[in-house]
Amino acid sequence: MNVYAETIVYLIMAVVSLLSVVAVYLAIVERDLIKAVIYSALQSGFYAVLYYLLMAPDIVLVYLPVAVGLIPGVLIVLISKTERWEKE
Repeated sequence: MNVYAETIVYLIMAVVSLLSVVAVYLAIVERDLIKAVIYSALQSGFYAVLYYLLMAPDIVLVYLPVAVGLIPGVLIVLISKTERWEKE
């Protein structure tokens, strides 16, 4: 692999890692539980990009449907059975 291409991959990994930390922070401080689930799914999507860049496509193929699709779907159904807003 070219040295410049490797540097670009590392730069993308750093940016995606930083964005995942921001998404985790937003999920923790959000009072609206639906938005918190969306931020959590966004963070999982960033992790999937990291797995792909780390050359683990088999993990990405399992992680994406579960962490971005199934878990947020179940959480949204559970939130619909309770209240959407977190109380103080």
